[in-house]
Amino acid sequence: MLGPVFLTGVALSLISYFIIYPVVEYFRDPKGLRKYPNLNGLSGMTNLSFIWEAYKGFRSNRLLEAHQKYPVVRIGPNSLSYGDPKAIKDIYGHGTSCVKDQFYSVLVGSHYHLADVVDKPDHARKRKILSSAYALKNLEGWEHKVADKAERLVHAFDTRCTAPITKKTNNNPAPEDLTVDYRAWTNFFTLDAIADIGLSERLGFLDAGNDSCTGERMDGTLYTIPSYRACLHATARAQSNLVWGYDWYPFLVEMSKVISTKFREYWRLNEGWNDIVWHRACKRLRRYQAGEVLDDFFACLMEDKSGNMNNMEFGEIVAEVSIMMNAGSDTTALAMTNAMFLLLRNPKCLAKLREELDTVLDSEDVVAPYDKIRYLPYLRACLDEALRILPPTSFGLPRRTPRDGSVIGEEFVAGDTTVSISAYVAHRNPKLFPDPESFQPERWIGEKGKELQPYFISFSAGARGCIGRNISYLEQSVVLATVVHRYEMALAKPDWEPERWESFNLMSSAMPVKIWRRTFETANE
Repeated sequence: MLGPVFLTGVALSLISYFIIYPVVEYFRDPKGLRKYPNLNGLSGMTNLSFIWEAYKGFRSNRLLEAHQKYPVVRIGPNSLSYGDPKAIKDIYGHGTSCVKDQFYSVLVGSHYHLADVVDKPDHARKRKILSSAYALKNLEGWEHKVADKAERLVHAFDTRCTAPITKKTNNNPAPEDLTVDYRAWTNFFTLDAIADIGLSERLGFLDAGNDSCTGERMDGTLYTIPSYRACLHATARAQSNLVWGYDWYPFLVEMSKVISTKFREYWRLNEGWNDIVWHRACKRLRRYQAGEVLDDFFACLMEDKSGNMNNMEFGEIVAEVSIMMNAGSDTTALAMTNAMFLLLRNPKCLAKLREELDTVLDSEDVVAPYDKIRYLPYLRACLDEALRILPPTSFGLPRRTPRDGSVIGEEFVAGDTTVSISAYVAHRNPKLFPDPESFQPERWIGEKGKELQPYFISFSAGARGCIGRNISYLEQSVVLATVVHRYEMALAKPDWEPERWESFNLMSSAMPVKIWRRTFETANE
């Protein structure tokens, strides 16, 4: 007798929680958000609607479609997305009253890292410690590590060069001539570089031509992980699909393991990612404890420049290593891939960049020295234009209005409301970026380019902007200049496009290219 009564009670509770309460709150509208158009029919009632948009694969493109009609769109019961870049300073700028959203607390592990810490004093403490590590002076001292990886990339590309395409040959390369997956190799580069810069560790991916590495379980067991990238990407894909239901996230994770073989595999690979990070951090700590004096990011975590201990808990250090090995590799690799893709699709821009590089680089320069290229305006413009069109971190980084509310754009928004603006959307505002889908590096040159900088948010903005911006530009500049100066490349077809999908980053499929050495005598005719 009690069984049916109990089941009926559970059913009524679930109906009340998932259906009746959301509908009542939607019409009660305590924060005045019902005036904003919904992204889809259920956005004002449940966060499950945005989880569905995430599952479909490219939520920022869906937001772009909505923002072409509406400046503000409701993407959840308590979440607003903005399309007007003028809202950037109110949401992310220096002095904003908005804080990091609950989104970051949902995903945090045992300790916060700089990118997800919500508490402002704790963020200030972390930023002070890490600023010295990411300071431009330090990066210039670590340039030799970037140059070493670029030289290894060149060696790999040299061994994979094919015969040149000439006017007499077909412009579509033969499948067997597509010897380089540019997406994979740039990722091998950034992973090798950040491991050396951050931990003085040689992963050796560029030498091996694959990303197999060692993982370490908490019990000290070592084992081989077939693909570093597979673990990293699976983690991001699973989390970015489910995180939007903040209160339900742990439940959704467990449910996804039960109902989806795909998600079960994601979460299995996530364990591999955790073991990759744990091994890297433990291995470097053992070297530090053994008295090795190494010039790297980890040393800056342990001590300040005067040798005083920072006294960070080891769990906090592991968290910083995790975000460094994650955000410090994949976003830059995506940026490198996107820049080369867009240049190959726009041969006139590629020719103009090569002409600029040829004025400062000699044919004997195997790797482009940073001091020769760092101030080249068209090189930087090409990087920024690629970052504009295809920002590696494309989604709107969530912020939360203060308890008393805040003015965003020209309207007051009630307190404790999630607000965001997608870089993918902001960078396509035609009033600021005419013909926004076209690759026009010239738009970043001179005074006009300076005027656009406040609306360029590939690295976010304000006090919480990406601390790794300088190192990303260093790596991007050296690799692009080196490759464009030394090689010619061709896509599989002139109109070839990669598959793209969105996790936390705007991901790209493999990019197979034909590659051959430039003939400088011909190039200089």
